[in-house]
Amino acid sequence: MVSHRRVSQSGLVGGATRATVLSAAAVTAAAALSAGAVQAAPRPAPADVSSRIDALYEQAEKATEEYNGATERTRKLRTEVSALQDRVARGQEHVNRLRARLGAVASAQYRSGGLDPALKLMLSENPADYLDKAAALDRVQGSQAGQLRELQGSQRGLEQERKEAAGKLAALEASRRDVAHHKKDVEHKLAAAQRLLNSLPGQDRAAYDRANRGTGRSLPDPAGTAPVSGRAGAAVQAVRAAIGSPYSWGQSGPSSFDCSGLMQWAYARAGVAIPRTSQAQRGAGQHVQVSQAKPGDLVIYRDDASHVGMYVGNGQVVHAPYPGARVRSDPVGMMPISTVTRP
Repeated sequence: MVSHRRVSQSGLVGGATRATVLSAAAVTAAAALSAGAVQAAPRPAPADVSSRIDALYEQAEKATEEYNGATERTRKLRTEVSALQDRVARGQEHVNRLRARLGAVASAQYRSGGLDPALKLMLSENPADYLDKAAALDRVQGSQAGQLRELQGSQRGLEQERKEAAGKLAALEASRRDVAHHKKDVEHKLAAAQRLLNSLPGQDRAAYDRANRGTGRSLPDPAGTAPVSGRAGAAVQAVRAAIGSPYSWGQSGPSSFDCSGLMQWAYARAGVAIPRTSQAQRGAGQHVQVSQAKPGDLVIYRDDASHVGMYVGNGQVVHAPYPGARVRSDPVGMMPISTVTRP
């Protein structure tokens, strides 16, 4: 019996030792497999990087144009609200002057023996309550009642317009903040994609640069092309002068631009006002076929009109491409064309 127990204990110890050895081997193997899996993780292909970068650029440009549109609407509404506030103030001053004149009449009546209750009501803090009692208006001089009714009605209307405008302004401000937040999120995505691109070998980065919207910083020699005159010529001259300027969110010059801001600035230099966003610029003139494009025409890209450049001849456009790039020339067919607009 003792011998049996000794054998049993020896077997248990040997089994535990073997289990320990096997467990350690398993852990080592698992670690090796895990390390091998990490080491074997394939590097993203340049084509995949290019696709991700292009998608992020599209999102960034769309967000920028939404931001520009919201900012423009906010600016216009602020102007309207300011005008309404001025009109309300002038109307209130008119009412105050009328009440002062009616107060003089009341004083005269009081000195002569009594104050007409109707006039007393008109001079109260809330004469609108009295005006609602149309049957009593014949107790007041007709012209005075008519003037007060008109002024009170106008004031109520102006106050309502002011409140509505303020509400719209608040909504637009909130929308602008949302767009700005979205832009920041896209910027983060762009930065991550750029880091991924930077991790590629130099030859792959060079291939990406060649394949994506070109790397040209200047225009081909314009010799042999017909001279451009008038406002289109002035706009072309301005946009050519902007080549090399940095891309910057929401900017329309003179030292940095986004895509639609560059177009607006160039045409402003020609004395022509065009809308701020690429979507609005699409409808800011006559639509022509791509084959009929002339220098100065606006080339709108993508179905959502989220990018725009100016045709400058020789099959080239000048545009502000994307964050981190500078204003440059590229082939007109660098991306899908939505519309060609002649301002």
